[in-house]
Amino acid sequence: MELEERLELVRRKVDEVVTEEELKELLEHDESPTAYIGDAPTGRMHTGHFITHRKISDFLRAGFVFKVLLADIHAHLDDLKSPFELLEARSEYYEECIKGMMDATGVDWSDLEFIRGSSFELKEEYTLDVLKLAADTTLNRCQRAAAEVVRYGDNPKLGGFIYPLLQTMDVAALEADVAYGGVDQRGIYMLSREILPNLGYEKPICIFAPLLTGLTGGKMSASEKGSKIDLLDDEETIKDKMKNAYCPAGEIKNNGVLEHLKYLIFPVLKSNDKKFVVDRPEKWGGNLVYSEYSEAEKDYLSGDLHPLDLKMAIAEELYDILEPIRKRFEDKKELIKRAYPEEE
Repeated sequence: MELEERLELVRRKVDEVVTEEELKELLEHDESPTAYIGDAPTGRMHTGHFITHRKISDFLRAGFVFKVLLADIHAHLDDLKSPFELLEARSEYYEECIKGMMDATGVDWSDLEFIRGSSFELKEEYTLDVLKLAADTTLNRCQRAAAEVVRYGDNPKLGGFIYPLLQTMDVAALEADVAYGGVDQRGIYMLSREILPNLGYEKPICIFAPLLTGLTGGKMSASEKGSKIDLLDDEETIKDKMKNAYCPAGEIKNNGVLEHLKYLIFPVLKSNDKKFVVDRPEKWGGNLVYSEYSEAEKDYLSGDLHPLDLKMAIAEELYDILEPIRKRFEDKKELIKRAYPEEE
């Protein structure tokens, strides 16, 4: 594959590459560089995670070795979001979800390397490096870096300040050329680029994916069930959440419904050579068929595509897209109970 084609695969549908020049140089000199994504196993995974993980297929096609870090210790350090005794079950649940997302996007998940943070973050050399970073990084700098990721609150715990230092050292420990994640991770990885060279490590190239707006019009929140589609939601639940979603006629800003269409549904449909179909009765003009997101957005802005018709079409597509994930969990009900006993 030519350099420009590899570059385009990695750069497409992302918010930012830091820096494009470094990425080009990497691909010019390395046929199989390494990228990683880190997932702290806290709340249940949802379609916002799917947006980010769908991109993994582009990295693989561009020749990357791709590592998935199940950051179990991070999940506990972040204001005890995951109790220590639940880390194993939640890490297993996250791994199964990610494999299901790969099934849903046609990626062979055996091409990925799954790694638990606790498998290397407790080793002497790693811990010593974290302590060296801690000696040279202020609390204020750590908090600013992780403000979009870590829950600090009015009385922040020390673990939240250690968190970005661990994430920084993960880059070096995993020997990752590229750190990939949602744009909320930007502060931490900019810190990593700043302080890793102080210990003699290379600064990572950073690639950031867009974050979905919640279905209620604000930030997608794990604590607000109506703002997100759980990867394991059934058909009725998906339709109910979509029906109640914030989607004012002709408005694009803070419209999580349209973002689902743009960043998840169309990429998956196009990878399967399918079009987006909106079922409508003949008396309302009959079905609408779209090959590109821009076509659907144009009709939505003009009023030719009604919000409710759009929502129901998206709900149907989401249900179909998520089917491989639900299927993966058909015989794993006990795992979910162990991972999230408070929901039972």
